[in-house]
Amino acid sequence: MEQESHIAILPSPGMGHPIPIVELAKRLALHHNFRVTCLIPTTGTPSNAIKGVLESPPASIDHVFLPPVSLEDVSGALPGIQVSLTMARSMPSVRHVLKSLAETTRLVAVILDQSASDALNIAKELNVSSYIFFPSNALALSLLLHLPELDKTVPCEYRDLPEPLKLSGCIPIHGRDLMDPIQDRKGEWYILFLRLTEQLRLAEGIMVNTFMDLQERAIKALADEEARNPPLYPIGPMIKTGQSTYQVEGWECLRWLDNQQSGLVLFVSFGSGGTLSSDQLEELASRLELSGQKFLWVARRPNNDLANAAYLSNQSHEDLLAFLPQGFIERTKVQGLVVSSWAPQVQVLSHCSTGGFLTHCGWNSILESIVNGYH
Repeated sequence: MEQESHIAILPSPGMGHPIPIVELAKRLALHHNFRVTCLIPTTGTPSNAIKGVLESPPASIDHVFLPPVSLEDVSGALPGIQVSLTMARSMPSVRHVLKSLAETTRLVAVILDQSASDALNIAKELNVSSYIFFPSNALALSLLLHLPELDKTVPCEYRDLPEPLKLSGCIPIHGRDLMDPIQDRKGEWYILFLRLTEQLRLAEGIMVNTFMDLQERAIKALADEEARNPPLYPIGPMIKTGQSTYQVEGWECLRWLDNQQSGLVLFVSFGSGGTLSSDQLEELASRLELSGQKFLWVARRPNNDLANAAYLSNQSHEDLLAFLPQGFIERTKVQGLVVSSWAPQVQVLSHCSTGGFLTHCGWNSILESIVNGYH
């Protein structure tokens, strides 16, 4: 009897990237009868957040936590640099697991997060098909695929360009509005990022978490033969399904929503790793209170240096009284609810009491908003 076809999936650390690629794994297992093994990079004990993403999979999905890699030498580096180095330092373990799967199963493909593109060469050595999973949108993917050419032709920092960049399938965009990793061309983050983008074209295909009705122009431009990109597969929206029992403190908000009037609650959340500065936190708290609007707010300790300081944290429960304005929780206890660090966002957005969403506009949040009717 022929063995089942087996696929290995490798996400990057954090929360925003593992969620959609694990959802892809579920669909491959449930609807296409693949066996799937998820390789999970770690820098220590896996967090409850990532355990929640992996909870209650179909029987044909397994996961392997890779041995922790040390980031002590870059503990003060930007989260993006830490992610890139985590993936690079995990490659020996990735090679070992993939080699074992190739020897013991009918391994037919590996699907890699964009930050894991170093593993494309490992797949080639094992004679296994390799695909990149791009968890963001088609416009961002277009920029990344153009970046190696831009690096060769643009003589200055992108933010200093006098005219907007015009990329196929994209609206004109000013250099100063491009993503953070490419704003300092001499910085370590840019160098790491550029190397990863150069490797994207080595994949046999790129799966992107979007869909034609949302980004038809950009998708068609990426798929155009003249662009000479790998085959493109728009497979979105991939958003989280199911419920987690690992972060029970976050579920109290659903019981609170059950007792609110339909469509009157503003949900305030800035993604799995978003952080406000102290001034921003004070201002948001003040405006929510003065508005009189019913609200549900996922709050985190402020950080005055980074807007995504919590991206690689364990998202543990924090004492809200330690960083919210004095008396805020008591004064707004009838008006709203504040929860620490995490809430089941998909369930909150689909709840009948939720009427609006104040978000950082991360791609997962945008897709979850669209699916639940918040346009």
